[in-house]
Amino acid sequence: MNPVRSNPLKTRSDVESALKQLIEPLRPYYSEGKAHLRMGATASGCTIETADMEGCSRVLWGLAPLAAGGGESDLWELYREGIVNGTNPSHPEYWGPVHDYDQKLVEMAAYGLAMAIAPERIWEPLSQEERERVYAWFAQINEKALYDCNWLLFLVMVNLGFKRLGLPYDQQKIEANLARIEEYYMDEGWYSDGIGAHCDYYGPFAIHFYCLLYAVWMKEEDPERSKRYRERAALFARQFIHWFAADGSALPYGRSLTYRFAQAAFWSALVYAEEEVYPYGVMKGLILRHLRWWFQQPIFQADGTLSIGYAYPNLIMAENYNAPGSPYWALKTFLILALPESHPFWQAEELPLPALPERVLQQSPHFIVCRHEDHVLAFNSGHRGTNEHTHTSAKYEKFVYSNRFGFSVPRAEYGLGQGAYDSMLALSEGDRLYRVKRTSEEYTLDGRLIHTRWKPWADVEVRTWIIAGAPWHVRIHLIHSGRLLHVADGGFALGIEGADRRGGVEPRHVEDRVLAVSANGASGIVRLYGVGRLDAQLSRADEWGPRELAQGENLIGKVELIYANANTNLLHPRTVIPTVTAELAPGTSLLITAVYGDPASQDADKLWSAVPEVHVKQDEIMVRLGADETERIRI
Repeated sequence: MNPVRSNPLKTRSDVESALKQLIEPLRPYYSEGKAHLRMGATASGCTIETADMEGCSRVLWGLAPLAAGGGESDLWELYREGIVNGTNPSHPEYWGPVHDYDQKLVEMAAYGLAMAIAPERIWEPLSQEERERVYAWFAQINEKALYDCNWLLFLVMVNLGFKRLGLPYDQQKIEANLARIEEYYMDEGWYSDGIGAHCDYYGPFAIHFYCLLYAVWMKEEDPERSKRYRERAALFARQFIHWFAADGSALPYGRSLTYRFAQAAFWSALVYAEEEVYPYGVMKGLILRHLRWWFQQPIFQADGTLSIGYAYPNLIMAENYNAPGSPYWALKTFLILALPESHPFWQAEELPLPALPERVLQQSPHFIVCRHEDHVLAFNSGHRGTNEHTHTSAKYEKFVYSNRFGFSVPRAEYGLGQGAYDSMLALSEGDRLYRVKRTSEEYTLDGRLIHTRWKPWADVEVRTWIIAGAPWHVRIHLIHSGRLLHVADGGFALGIEGADRRGGVEPRHVEDRVLAVSANGASGIVRLYGVGRLDAQLSRADEWGPRELAQGENLIGKVELIYANANTNLLHPRTVIPTVTAELAPGTSLLITAVYGDPASQDADKLWSAVPEVHVKQDEIMVRLGADETERIRI
């Protein structure tokens, strides 16, 4: 059941109705004492009781703005009962003591928001004894350790809630945590989610989101910091807008993608802060189109509750911390409901995205973002650092991410079908157990060219150059190996929903190239060049010279369609991945591929006439992508 599908999402009333349509199916799952929300049987890394508390808290990301904007909901009586019982050590549904790095510390932030903007709903009706218990339980956050990332702002949110209620709060802890967040700042509005961490959606839907709330609530008391947060958000908006397409979809990249339409929460916070970086009509159109896009996807379970997954229910791509109620973090985008109907945002006419360049370099997230009609692609150098979250390589290290092809995560470790290696170079020792890039030893991004050096084994070094573009891009892999390798360079994963195995796919093989065409567009790959055993004696890539590059023999390999295991891709449950495979003897090998991806094209005949050309001469590679587009690369 999709409770929101028929909602036109045009007016403030529509958005308010959408919030209620999203949370209404949750009613049967509240516990007797209303302190927990148990929606399913799957588990996360925390206890079941904490996961149930999480599900309950996340509804407040939408419910509190609704109240702040004058909206009504009879759920507030339920939430008052829940917070009273959850903070009462004598009650069976007591949330329990809080520990260091506890998931409950995360969930406190939503209550901090409610205390700050809807005190008449969550605080004022409580008795003095109830208030004392509630305060004491939430104040535990000031004594517990938090992960060194966006988590530090949960403490700020809770203490700002206390401050706005006139309660004691820890100004020293606020200052210390905000000072540490300051160290995450990079440039052009970008924050990494911790020192040396990735620039992903935690920048917009966490760090910027909370900092903009701070800027609104602390404008008079801390004008300097508030101004800085606003200025950075304005800079970031001009960068982040490139991650969105005209149809409302956004770039799937990084972790916590089950939070779905939280991808637009930054824009709601920008509007709440009345930072008109773009005209209100532009931001209104971006937010509403984003919500419409999501509500047309099969993201709901049969009872109308949100599932874990991305564009469909999918536990394979989930994080270890994703419990059944986790997806309701997405309600942060409903912060716009805190603005009254009379606000200029609601009165503005919905406008399309502004004209955006076809290609833009974003150094902080390590992206070259390209646009081709409604297709948004982020070409990626990879990162020196990584984390231990689920499927990190797939979520942060692929060569390119796409709003229309999505990306895939491995389902198991054996074979190309289980690994689903789209937009990656996978390598094995012939045992069908593949390794991919998890970190980059070094990288550069310049214009449309990316270079990265990475080591899947201690005695295997890969240097990859990517020439960004759409619908074609080119990859150059120079591989120095001390062992026999099987390699597979995968193109875009093409959705093949249909009745049979091929799902309506039309495979097109022509010697060194393969193309798949379906109702979701076309995905193809061409082996432009392949030479092995250039010089087995050399040990480092920077020692390769003109004489060695000109020698060698053709690689043993083929082009093929890999039918990935079901449910590996974030957008399409069944996919096929055009792939170039090869066997590499120990030594130095060169593999060059051209990758095609166009979600709007099904004309295979015209496609092959536009294949990029490559010329290799001594230590220089010349790639021609079009009549006036040439790149020269020195190896």
